[in-house]
Amino acid sequence: MKDLLRSKRAIGWSFAPLILCLALSFDASAQPPPPGQEDASATRPLADIVEYKDLLPILPQPPAGWKAVEAEGSTDDLGDAQISSVHRDYTKDEIGDAPTTSISILDSVASPEYVDATTAGWKLNETTPDGYTKSVTIDGNPGFETFEKDDKHGTLWLLVAKRYFLQIETVGQDAPQLQDWLKRIDLKKLSAIK
Repeated sequence: MKDLLRSKRAIGWSFAPLILCLALSFDASAQPPPPGQEDASATRPLADIVEYKDLLPILPQPPAGWKAVEAEGSTDDLGDAQISSVHRDYTKDEIGDAPTTSISILDSVASPEYVDATTAGWKLNETTPDGYTKSVTIDGNPGFETFEKDDKHGTLWLLVAKRYFLQIETVGQDAPQLQDWLKRIDLKKLSAIK
């Protein structure tokens, strides 16, 4: 499990709580419940996750004037389940405090409870002089967007095909850049991956 949490760059910081939650809930050393008291979810077949290599091509190439580190990813075995995630960091070619973008994708098919709990919190809409928080729907996919004006820090989360959490995080860019980065990602291709 330590190796899994060490790979924070591959999964993105905001996905770390899901990884920990899944790791704890799929503890292979846990004792089964007494006969007649089995959890109904334990009898439900686990859905198959995709290999991280199938998700890597979804991460876009850097646009003109930007550079990117090599995309990273992993498929990790948590005992009774697996999890796949990919991540890539982008930096604008300029001197000083260069704008940055990070894009992560996580296959959450192994934890529908996490999907429900996370997306339930995406209903808050608020605008203040410091920024905004709002729910969004893009191509039928539910999402959530935040922006802080002080450091021009934006984050867009999107749940694609009811299983893939896509996160785009920008720093040093204006709010519309979140949507511009999203346009570089083929959502139809992502939803078709099974």
